[in-house]
Amino acid sequence: MSESRGTIATAATIVAAAFSLFHLWSSWGGTLATLQQNYTHLAFALVLVFLTRPATARGRVIPALDVPLAALSVVVCVYPVLHFLDIAMRGAGDPTPYEVWFGVAAALLVIEATRRMLGWALPIMAALALAYAFLGPDLPGIFAHRGFSLERVSATLYLTTSGIAGTPLQVSATYVAIFVIFAAFLDVSGAGRFFIEWSHAGLGWVRGGPAKVAVAASALMGTVSGSAVANTVATGTFTIPIMKRTGMSPAFAGAVEATASSGGQIMPPVMGAAAFIMVEILGIPYTQVMIAAAIPAVLYFLAVLTMVDFEVAKNGIRGIPRSELPDAWAIFRGGWYLLAPLIVLVYLLVGVEYTPTKSAFFGVITVIAASMLGAATRMGPRRIWQALRQGGMAILETACVCACAGIVIGVLMLTGLALRMSGIMIDLAGGSLLLLLLITMVVSVILGMGLPTSAVYVILAILVAPAMIEVGVNPLAAHMFIFYFGVLANVTPPVAIAAYAGAGIAGADPTRTGIIAFRLALAGFILPFMWVYEPALLMQGEPLRIVLACTTAVVGILGLSAALQSYLFGRTATWWERILLGAGALCLIKPGWVTDIVGVCLLALALASRFWFAPTARPAAGTAE
Repeated sequence: MSESRGTIATAATIVAAAFSLFHLWSSWGGTLATLQQNYTHLAFALVLVFLTRPATARGRVIPALDVPLAALSVVVCVYPVLHFLDIAMRGAGDPTPYEVWFGVAAALLVIEATRRMLGWALPIMAALALAYAFLGPDLPGIFAHRGFSLERVSATLYLTTSGIAGTPLQVSATYVAIFVIFAAFLDVSGAGRFFIEWSHAGLGWVRGGPAKVAVAASALMGTVSGSAVANTVATGTFTIPIMKRTGMSPAFAGAVEATASSGGQIMPPVMGAAAFIMVEILGIPYTQVMIAAAIPAVLYFLAVLTMVDFEVAKNGIRGIPRSELPDAWAIFRGGWYLLAPLIVLVYLLVGVEYTPTKSAFFGVITVIAASMLGAATRMGPRRIWQALRQGGMAILETACVCACAGIVIGVLMLTGLALRMSGIMIDLAGGSLLLLLLITMVVSVILGMGLPTSAVYVILAILVAPAMIEVGVNPLAAHMFIFYFGVLANVTPPVAIAAYAGAGIAGADPTRTGIIAFRLALAGFILPFMWVYEPALLMQGEPLRIVLACTTAVVGILGLSAALQSYLFGRTATWWERILLGAGALCLIKPGWVTDIVGVCLLALALASRFWFAPTARPAAGTAE
């Protein structure tokens, strides 16, 4: 038995490396036809899931069960690859009997693979969607539809690009895969470690330095990661122990890392999978999404940094003495060349205007070339093989999420519910934009508690974004709004996945860590409302308008952070100062001279109060909570 498991592990390693090589090849030479590209991608992913992920949390891969499932995955996925011309010519309206059953098998395999990767939430949603396709005539009111046969549902989900092989999987099979591989090569080369050490040397000496290092390092890692949990684990292993050594509680240390790491999905140039799905849905270049996300990403990290700074200031947490820190310039001199892949990537995307896939391909080549400049980073055949394997394994979650989300979306489009949902949402909000935004925020966060950001985004992009656009929201702002709150769900209790990962590293209580992470992220909750009312924050508009929007956003973040942390220039803020600060920050959400002037005046009153009244006693230095 152990020998067979060893054989399976070896096979999985080879398949994972081949998975990466396939995407490197298609990124350079051009992708296959959509159906071929998507099902080839899915075949690799399903095989790897069944060979490496046991059916139960405590179990092992069982050859007698999982190898046949992997083999069936190959058969089911290879069929449309080999017969795509025939399928394209006759369409999905007249499926053969074995195509119907292949479609049933494909849906079940995708649901089971997703369950193994992510748990029950998304598979249950897919199962409910399938049930809805058949039970439409028995449902009441606006949810009723005429119902569909097994043949129609199976063919739609299996043989068209409106189901399993739909837009989400297409994005995974093109953009996401190559960028994940790019991130794997950066990681193996040592670029991630360089970013962390450079941040530590440069910021470790300031007030609450280790916490700010965590924020800065997570921002840098976010440029190559795109995953909240992966970012938390990668940077937290280094930053969390240092934060604890300087007097911060384990829960606070884990929360800081989780909150900062969650922003990695909105940090250009490499964002989360949802950003690439946004490109396909909106039909705009990736560079436009990347540029639009730049200001929100900077503002998010500013919000987190401000909340952390006020927290450590209240508790007297100091930085690390400069004498105990490495020299930042020496670290930069020793690893500056690891910045080359990011510079090349941005140049090719923005300057040369290459496609994202080809830009990422050359990014991988640049990583290998740049790594040769240092003995510690040099990527020989063994490390290249490690990066290929790591990249192939890292694609699995996104592939499963996108395929399973394709089932949900395929049913919603087939039954017409997606088209009716806009009217439902607008009626529920009573035509109020603010109420519609609040409802969307709540739904995004709730879904994000059980689903990855990409799944939250793709579902709400179909169901809710059209309603937001219908009431006058800029399309890019509407989609960024959904995307952003799907990211924040990673640190929103009761299920805060990134916070739980941070708690595990810190040895802290997960619930308490999640609550602190949510509190640290609260100042960032104001940002999506700002860019909905003022799209200039997404680089939409005249330069002067963009500058004014950024200025009010920064002032609003500072005011809201001070109100939430009850801290104002070296002392605890009074209750009336907190009200003034909070109200002033909220006034700055809506653009316009009147609201801006009112907001600034309220903030000015709070600041004036700081000097009119005698300072209250500052809390004693202690452990940041």
